[in-house]
Amino acid sequence: MAQSTGSSGLSGPIVARILLEIAAVHFRPDEPFTLTSGRKSPVYIDCRKIIAFPRARSKVIELAADLVGREIGFESLDVVAGGETAGIPYAAWLADKLGLPMAYIRKKPKGFGRGAQIEGDMQPGARTLLVEDLATDGGSKVNFINAIRQAECAVAHALVVFHYGIFPQSLKTLGDLGVKLHGLATWWDVLEAARDTGRLDATETAKIRAFLDDPEGWSNARGGSLKDE
Repeated sequence: MAQSTGSSGLSGPIVARILLEIAAVHFRPDEPFTLTSGRKSPVYIDCRKIIAFPRARSKVIELAADLVGREIGFESLDVVAGGETAGIPYAAWLADKLGLPMAYIRKKPKGFGRGAQIEGDMQPGARTLLVEDLATDGGSKVNFINAIRQAECAVAHALVVFHYGIFPQSLKTLGDLGVKLHGLATWWDVLEAARDTGRLDATETAKIRAFLDDPEGWSNARGGSLKDE
């Protein structure tokens, strides 16, 4: 049985309600979604949608800045780096909020010009916060972390708007690299908010919880298959 991996803390209920309000959350337990990983899921989150709602995104960035101050330290960072592509706007807004330089990291070096993978001005030794929109099992963050370190910069923290919070390996994968993953909200926050606001009835809530409690088993039973990285 899966357990909630990491606490979203004070930001969880607020971000969950924002995501529900702007219809960034989709529930489809009887017609599962196929995630990028190949897993089947009765829930889908579209964090990119936040960029279209100025008041919502302002609150999300405010909460992200609060998290940085509370769990990382305002004077513990030199640059905020967004992962291509969904992390770029959040990194830009958060860097502005924190008064820090911003950079972004490509998934792979561009094949022309300088062949750069990192855009911006990241000096060797810069203490870097990696920012993305969401994290499932944490695997996609490894490429960005490696790029930061190949540029002789330091990275000990990654921040996402939404952390699935149901795959323990997400924390282990990054933890093994010496990086702590911070999320503003998880599926547990969304499930509670959806129930409290009447967006899900008891039957629907039970179906979603069955997935959250055993995501791999739920996916496998419905034909999900993890893709090779």
